[in-house]
Amino acid sequence: MNLEEYKGVYVFAQQVDNVINNIAFELIGKGKDLAEALGTKVTAVLVGSNVEGLADELAEYGADKVIVVDDPELNEYRTEPYAHALASVVQKYKPEILLVGATAIGRDLGPRVSARVHTGLTADCTQLEIGDFPINPMPGKEQKHNQLLMTRPAFGGNTIATIACPDFRPQMATVRPGVMQKREKVSGAKANIEKFNPGFTPDHKYVEILEVVKAVTDVVDIMDAKVLVSGGRGVGSAENFKLLEDLAEALGGTVSCSRAVVDAGWKSKELQVGQTGKTVRPHVYFAVGISGAIQHMAGMEESDIIVAINKDETAPIFSVADYGVVGDLNKILPILTEQIKAAKVAG
Repeated sequence: MNLEEYKGVYVFAQQVDNVINNIAFELIGKGKDLAEALGTKVTAVLVGSNVEGLADELAEYGADKVIVVDDPELNEYRTEPYAHALASVVQKYKPEILLVGATAIGRDLGPRVSARVHTGLTADCTQLEIGDFPINPMPGKEQKHNQLLMTRPAFGGNTIATIACPDFRPQMATVRPGVMQKREKVSGAKANIEKFNPGFTPDHKYVEILEVVKAVTDVVDIMDAKVLVSGGRGVGSAENFKLLEDLAEALGGTVSCSRAVVDAGWKSKELQVGQTGKTVRPHVYFAVGISGAIQHMAGMEESDIIVAINKDETAPIFSVADYGVVGDLNKILPILTEQIKAAKVAG
């Protein structure tokens, strides 16, 4: 493999029902940072049917170029045609870096594409940067420059690993939604579009979709919330979440929770924050009765302001909190809620 042939940062721009997923904009934002460090450009790969009209939106968030793979076989996501489309783009254009969102689609697509193009894949990354590998020089081992350093939790979240792929290209990573920040939208930006179609020949590997059934839910997406009141095992019971709901209502926020709460059956999985839940970045994050295991903090530590309420003064959550209150949440939350309500009336 001639590594010098591989240039540019490519992003898989996931769309469903001709609506671009927010992860695409987040990856373009991070891709711009990586591309600037390498002196190259960001290309978005848009795969689907009748999707060319979405290309300008990708340009508005920073894509320098958009490769459009448009075919009726790509109308709904199916593993085989989508893997063929993205792998064909890699084989033709030879990107140095390829980023895919760690969504349900991306977690299926990324590994299949990496296997087809014979390269490595680092899954569920929380940090990406350009640097040297090995990070620290080692006797008898060449230190390679301008490598993609991919950081992710390992061993159940008990440690953090930084991984590189120095000998194969592209360097591939899947990135969890909400971890990276999208750039400011530049309204009116126009995409430099290049159409590419590798040809699709349906075979026995092509799944036939008989029916699409969409679930309807009234649960608010916690990733969009500006204020989150999150509860952990320390809340004590499902009934006690009424205290958190009252505080969230007073603040105009949303209730979320830790994995222990979901495991106990107190709240639904859609509200879980953490390594196995969602990554959130609200303006204010209340951690109520949450000890602060590394798996949970990986999902909320980028919040602008973190307020921790816990009766255990040695809880790890206080190490990342901007404000900490040591005490009984059953006494603190009602007082806090009443004070906020009073302040709103007075204001």
